[in-house]
Amino acid sequence: MGGKTAIVLGLVTGIVVGGLIVGGLVAFLPGTPVATPAPTAAPTPYPSSASTPAASASPVASSLPAAEPSATTGAEAFGVGQPAPALVVPKVGGGTIDLASLRGKPVWVNFMATWCPSCVDELPLMAGFAARYEDTGLVVVPVDVREDEAAVAAFFKGLGLTFPVGLDTDGAAQAEWGAVALPVHFWIDKDGIVRDGALGGIGPDVMATGLGSILPGVTVTP
Repeated sequence: MGGKTAIVLGLVTGIVVGGLIVGGLVAFLPGTPVATPAPTAAPTPYPSSASTPAASASPVASSLPAAEPSATTGAEAFGVGQPAPALVVPKVGGGTIDLASLRGKPVWVNFMATWCPSCVDELPLMAGFAARYEDTGLVVVPVDVREDEAAVAAFFKGLGLTFPVGLDTDGAAQAEWGAVALPVHFWIDKDGIVRDGALGGIGPDVMATGLGSILPGVTVTP
């Protein structure tokens, strides 16, 4: 019995070993699919300005009309390079101010009002420039918008100013010149052409630049 048992065990062992050998050979035969681990997805990098394509224009934004030029900035806003509009207004104290009658002289037109804090600051500076460059023929013309003559006369007297002051009592001149905000300045050369303009609240540097545009050959300092 012991010999038969040994023989049986040997046969079983041989069969098992043989099966393992055959299985290994089959696994390596050509065409046999071999399971491979699924690739691990690479992490998605954060987009950068260098690698991200430019976004296409929004259809909403592209359908919007182009922005209109600002009414308070740029040469077009002041009519630079164009003939100055007509300006004929009553003068404080009597008479008329007519810009056409000043042709041949450099003119600084300033639309203003007595309630305007910037006007109170600017007018004495303007008087200083007028005195310094009087020999050039410079004429400074403040034009008060929509106020009573008596109040305007008292305002200028209180500041000690002797400018000829125009009265735009109905705002017609203001509209004609496009002076949508007060104060606003226009510098007109001797030929009646607007050479510079500025929205109010300006200082001597901007004033000097404006005057320089209508006083050729003159070094204007702040």
